[in-house]
Amino acid sequence: MPRLLPWLDQRQPDVVCLQELKISDEAFTDLLGADLESRGYAAAVHGEARWNGVAILSKVGLDEVVKGLPGGPGFPDPEARAISATCSGVRIYAVYVPNGRAPDSDHYHYKLEWLAALQQYVRSGPGASMVCGDMNIAPADADVFDPAAYVGQTHVTVPERAALASLESAADLHDVVRDRWPDQRVFSYWDYRAGMFHQDLGMRIDLVLASAPVAKRVRAAWIDRQARKGTAPSDHAPVIVDLDEAPDGDIGPVVPPPSATAKKPGTVKLPQSR
Repeated sequence: MPRLLPWLDQRQPDVVCLQELKISDEAFTDLLGADLESRGYAAAVHGEARWNGVAILSKVGLDEVVKGLPGGPGFPDPEARAISATCSGVRIYAVYVPNGRAPDSDHYHYKLEWLAALQQYVRSGPGASMVCGDMNIAPADADVFDPAAYVGQTHVTVPERAALASLESAADLHDVVRDRWPDQRVFSYWDYRAGMFHQDLGMRIDLVLASAPVAKRVRAAWIDRQARKGTAPSDHAPVIVDLDEAPDGDIGPVVPPPSATAKKPGTVKLPQSR
């Protein structure tokens, strides 16, 4: 709450996708319902008491809400990892893709099955759509600070990237941040440990994928790196996409720049590898 509400007041987004709520629907409403309503937001929530949880906040309509991923697998039971709704004529899918934990683990295979179900669901939906959220996949080597540091880790394996690419291809989705900034160093996640954020040792795993009719409307697509700074932040930074008009201008992906220069490839190990 101390981070979300001021951010809403600052950026004034029409639609917001939230992941990893870690509270029930009722607790979310008790905690944030009045504050969101006073700001003009309707909320669709699919939460869990301890883990996962997703939500869509909207000032521009919230219709045909579907909680969960129809036909999707569980681990072992279905988890609160997806919610979808139509907002001002665009079908919005807010997703929190399974982490995968370790390559070839049961959770890794669950992740791939979950992505396959997401592909089928989005493909069967309307043409104007956006898939938004924590994909837990870096689409390419350019989306991690050093590919060598991630050898043997999830988020970068060939099957994960193939599953993401298949989703994009099957539903004609466009990675709007990368499309707009093809040659830029841009991350959305930095581990809390080892000063990773201040050294800009991150990954780009939070994506907005837009179908062709929506992608044509994009006027700005960027990472709000400023929101990762300060007291008690998330380890993820928000992805902002403006359709039709960009009130903040066509802002680049790194705002503001990192506070330390990038390390040479091969010199940094991930905190979990130490």
